Amino acid sequence: MALIVQKYGGSSVSSPEKIKEVAKRVLEAKRKGNNIVTVVSAMGNTTDELLELAWQVNSHPPKRELDMLLSTGEIVSSALLSMALHSLGGKAAAFSGPQVGIITDEAYSKARILRIETKIIQKEIREDKIVVVAGYQGVTSQNTITTLGRGGSDTTAVALAAALGADLCEIYTDVEGVYITDPQIIPEARKLKRISYEEMLEMASLGAKVIHLRAVEMAKKYKVPLHIRSSFSQKEGTIIE
Repeated sequence: MALIVQKYGGSSVSSPEKIKEVAKRVLEAKRKGNNIVTVVSAMGNTTDELLELAWQVNSHPPKRELDMLLSTGEIVSSALLSMALHSLGGKAAAFSGPQVGIITDEAYSKARILRIETKIIQKEIREDKIVVVAGYQGVTSQNTITTLGRGGSDTTAVALAAALGADLCEIYTDVEGVYITDPQIIPEARKLKRISYEEMLEMASLGAKVIHLRAVEMAKKYKVPLHIRSSFSQKEGTIIE
C-alpha cells in the first residue's frame, strides 16, 4: 500500500463540476489500495477576487489580516472536495493548514514552513480516510494564520509528502507534464518523460510555471519523487527525481 500526496491547482477545482471530476480521480487512486492525502488550491480566480475585496476596504491592508482573508479560498476548496468524495461513497475529512499542524515563521504573504506535526493526518489515514488539506497556508507558533506566497499549494504538497514519508507526490495541473517549451505557445513542444531535480530547478528559475521553484527545492532536499500530470487526462506525465 503506497502513500500518495496529490495536489490539484486552481484550474482543476475551478467549478463544482471539476471538483466532482477530481473527486472521482482521488477515489480511483484510493480504491487501488493507496493511502491518499490531497492538497487543493483555491477555486479558479478566488485569490484575485479576495485581493480585490481587500483593496476595496483598505488600499494598504495589514499583512496579518490579508493572510487570514486569502487563506479562506483554499479552505472552501478542501471542504467542497471532501463533500464530493462523500457523495461518491468515499471516507474523507477536510482540514485547513493550521488544523493539520503546518507551522510556519511569521513572514506574512511569504511564510516558510518550519515543521509539520503529522499526528492528526496519521490518525485519519489509520481510519482509512482520504485527507483533504487546504494548501498555501499555515500557522505561527503564536496561532496566527500565514500564507506561503506564490505556488504555496505546491510547497504544501511537497512538505506534507516529506513529513509523511510519502512514496510519491503528484502535482495535477492543466498540462500533461513538463515540456521543453510552453505547449500553449508551441503546440508541437515535446513532453519530457523524466527529468532531474536540477533540470527542473533550472527550468523553474527561467520561468516554467508547471511547479513552483520552492517546491522543487524542497523535493530535492528531502528526495520526494514528483509526478507532474494533467487533471484532465489519464496520460502519464513527467517524473522528477
